[in-house]
Amino acid sequence: MTDNRTPLRILLLIAPIVLSLAITAILVLAVGKNPLEVMTAIWEGAFRNSNAVAGVVNFWIPLTFACLGLVITFTAGLWNIGVEGQMMLGAVFASWAARTLTLPSPVLLPLEIVLAMLGGAFWGFLVGFLRVRLGVNEIFGGVALNALANVLVIYLISGPWQPPEGGSAQSTPPFPAESLLPEISSEFPVSLLALFLIVIIVAAVFLALRGTRWGLNLKATGKNPRSALLLGVPTTQSALSAFVICGAIAGIGGAYRVLFTFDSLRPLPSGGIGFLALLVVLVVANRALLAPIVGFVFAAILAGSTRLRVVLQLDQSLAEVLQGFVVLLVLMANGLRGRILGGPGAESSIQPEPQAQPTVTTAAEATTHE
Repeated sequence: MTDNRTPLRILLLIAPIVLSLAITAILVLAVGKNPLEVMTAIWEGAFRNSNAVAGVVNFWIPLTFACLGLVITFTAGLWNIGVEGQMMLGAVFASWAARTLTLPSPVLLPLEIVLAMLGGAFWGFLVGFLRVRLGVNEIFGGVALNALANVLVIYLISGPWQPPEGGSAQSTPPFPAESLLPEISSEFPVSLLALFLIVIIVAAVFLALRGTRWGLNLKATGKNPRSALLLGVPTTQSALSAFVICGAIAGIGGAYRVLFTFDSLRPLPSGGIGFLALLVVLVVANRALLAPIVGFVFAAILAGSTRLRVVLQLDQSLAEVLQGFVVLLVLMANGLRGRILGGPGAESSIQPEPQAQPTVTTAAEATTHE
C-alpha cells in the first residue's frame, strides 16, 4: 500500500536545506557579493587538494567522536553540554602519557587512547554524579566543569608542564615523536588509527542502542523516566552510564587534537568542537549512522570558509550563519513532521522535556505519585 505522505516527508527533509541556502544567498547579495562565488570559494577551500581534504578530515574526526558520545546522552534525554570538558580531560590524560611515559609506539599509542577515555569518562561521571545525586541540571554542571577543565589546562601549560625556557600560556613543548599518532602520508596527513576507531565506535554505538538491554533502558529513560522506573528500568544507573560512556568517546576526540592536530597541549584544546557536535546531533535527530555524514558536511563548510576572506574579502563567520540556519530550520521541520505525520518525526525531535528527570526520581516518589 502506497504511503500518500511520502512526498510531504521528502519535502520536510529537503526544504530546510534549500531555505537555509536561500537565506544565506540573500545575505550575500545584501553585501554586494555573488552567492555562487561564495559557494565556489567554500568548495575550493575544502577540496582544492589532498592537504585541504586532510584538513577537513582532521577536524571531522574529533567532531565525530563528540557526536557519537552525544547520541548516547541524548538518547537518555540528557543535554550533555559538558562534552567540551570531557574532550579537554581526554586531551590532558593523553598529554600526560605522551610527556611522561617512555614506551615503544605500539604500546604507548593504545595506552594514550585508553587514558584519554578514562579522563573523559571521569569528567562525564562528575557531570552525571552532580545530576543523579545532587540534582544539579546537567547543563549548569556541564558548563561549570567545562570552565574548570580549561582552567586546569592553562594551569598545566603555564605551570608544571611549561617549556624549559620559562612560563608560557601558549602550549607545552612538542611531544616526543613516538607518542604522536602516525599519518597516512605527507600528501594526506590523517591518522589511519583514528579512522579505524571511528568505524568501530559508530558500529558499537549503533548496535548498542538498537540491540541491547542497555540501549533499551536508555531509550526508556529518555522517553519517560518515571514510567520506566515503575517498569523496573534502573534510570539512575542508565543516566550515569550514558554520561560516562559519552565522556569516554569524547575523550578520544580530545586525544586526537593533542596527539595529531597540535602535537602538544594548548589552551581550550577542544576548540569548540563539542558545541558544534551538539548542533550536528540535533540535525541528525540522534541517528548514530547519520552523525558522521552530516558532521563531515559541517567540517567541510567550516574548513572551506577560511578561503572567503582571501578570495572575496568576506568574514568566514558567514559559514557559521549558514550552519545556524540549517540547524534552526531542520529543527522546525522536525517539529512539523512530528505534528503533521507523527511517528518517526515525533521521535526524532529532540527536545528537553520537563519530565525527563531520570536522575532525581526514586521508587518511593514514583509510587507516591501513582
